[in-house]
Order: sequence, then structure tokens, then C-alpha cells
Amino acid sequence: MKKTELLVTPANLEHLTELIEAGADAFLVGEQFYGLRLAGEFSLEDIKVARKRTKEHNRKLYVAMNGIFHNDKVDALVPYMQKLQEIGVDGITFGDPAVIIARREAAVSIPLHWNTEQTATNYFTANYWGKRGATRAVLARELSLDEIVEVKENANVQIEVQVHGMTCMFQSKRSLLGNYFLFQDKTMEVENRSKNKNMFLHDKERANKYPIYEDENGTHIFSPNDMCMIDELDELLDAEIDSLKIDGILHDPSYVTTITSLYRQAIDAYEHSKSSYKEIKKELFKQIEAIQPPLRPLDTGFFFKETVY
Repeated sequence: MKKTELLVTPANLEHLTELIEAGADAFLVGEQFYGLRLAGEFSLEDIKVARKRTKEHNRKLYVAMNGIFHNDKVDALVPYMQKLQEIGVDGITFGDPAVIIARREAAVSIPLHWNTEQTATNYFTANYWGKRGATRAVLARELSLDEIVEVKENANVQIEVQVHGMTCMFQSKRSLLGNYFLFQDKTMEVENRSKNKNMFLHDKERANKYPIYEDENGTHIFSPNDMCMIDELDELLDAEIDSLKIDGILHDPSYVTTITSLYRQAIDAYEHSKSSYKEIKKELFKQIEAIQPPLRPLDTGFFFKETVY
């Protein structure tokens, strides 16, 4: 049976080391200039150190270049990719076709992982990007489990699926917080706008709090719940999904480390036998419930329901 990769987003180099010990197989890092919604900022020097550590432990290191690039940034893509080639990273996550062109001009051979967040919804499109250089497709969070399995059965590229953490519901390249919700919509209020990592959009009608922050790439609003699939991994592992992702954005690093160790136990138990996994999955879920932040209830995302926000 093919081994499924456990992919995690570290907050910094120290956290990456902790995640290696916790059992992560691969890491996605980067910096805001090139990548979107990162758990931490990794400069080229940080990436160099991270690659050395991952190589020592036989782990993979991927770099996020999944921003939507304007003209003022495109000239920076080629030299950045050449630096990544020198460092020896294992993959680049992209959404903008400019990255494909830059990779060709840079004459580098780093594998590409196609990730547009919301448009990776069928195997035709995944294979389209596969023919243009991508070796992996990161599927949209809005797909059901049945749809994911169908894509995997027909895709000619690797398939990555998020199984834990926040999901982005909305992004604008503008700073929207004060421009609309704070002054015009009486139903919604912005809380803690001055503290970038502790802002929430209140939906009083539904009693929801949506995490929100602004960075170099604009405004991002996240789901009110955390996706958690630790007790529902059977079909994903049966389908031999290539990579299962834990997204640590806006979470405390210690939380992400614990979550990683629990998913490591779940995957290892399944690889030993399906019955071993079934015996422990409820207990693993309870352990996550015990450390889950009160404002972040757990659910199974859109794996078992319609795509309705």
C-alpha cells in the first residue's frame, strides 16, 4: 500500500523541528511576498536551514508561491526560483500560471503543486495542469468525500487534501476591514482590529465568529469552525490520497504539534491494520476536543455535506 504523506505548516524553524519529532512527513513554508495565508514567515535563509533539517530526517520541504502576481512582482519570480533550486527544495505550490513561465525561464526542475484554493474541483482541470508541469493538485476544500475519491481515481497527478484546520472563505487584495463592515453593516462588527492575529468578524444572527486578518496580500476571512477528519480518515486512506494536510494558520504552534502527533498515530495505526485505526480513532478525536480553542468548534468541513457557507 502506498504511504500517505502528512503535510504540516510550521510557524518557524523551532516549530519545524518539533513537528519533525511529532511525525510530520513534509512541510509547506514561504514568505508573504510570494505565498498566501502562511502559518509563519520563512526568509530564503530560513528555508535554507529548514531544508538542511528536513534532509537530515528524510522529510520533504515545499515552498509557497501561490500568490496572484501583479506586474511589479513578476521580475522577482525567476531569481527566487533559482535560489530555491540551489537550496534543493522538494516542490513549489502555485496558482498563478506566471509561475510556470518563470520556472521555464529560470531553467529549474523543482516539481510544481497546483493550488488555487477554490477551482481545483475536477480531475480534468487537475490533469490539464499536470500536462503543463504540475505533479500535484491541491483540491478545493468545498469538495465532498465522494468527489475527492473520484478525482483521485481519474487524476494523473498526486492529490493533496486538507484534513485539519481553518479554511479560507474569502479573500480580497484590498484592506477591507474599516472600509465596509465596521461602519456600514450593523449585523457585523470587527473585533480587535488593532491585533492582526486576534480579529474576528461577528455574525450575530448565526452566533458565529469568523477569524480575519490582513497582510501584504489583502484581507482573509476564515471559517468559524476547524475541520477535523481524524476519525474519518478511512476512505481517504483507502483511496490512497497522496498527501493529507494540517493547516496551522492562526493556531498556537504547540496546538499544531499535538495535532500532528495525533494524526501520525492515526495514519500509522491504519497502515498497520484498519482495525487498529478503528480501535483508537474515537480516543484520538477526544484528545483533540480536549485542546480545541472554545471559539473554534470542530466539524468535518464539506466532506459530508453540500457546499453552503
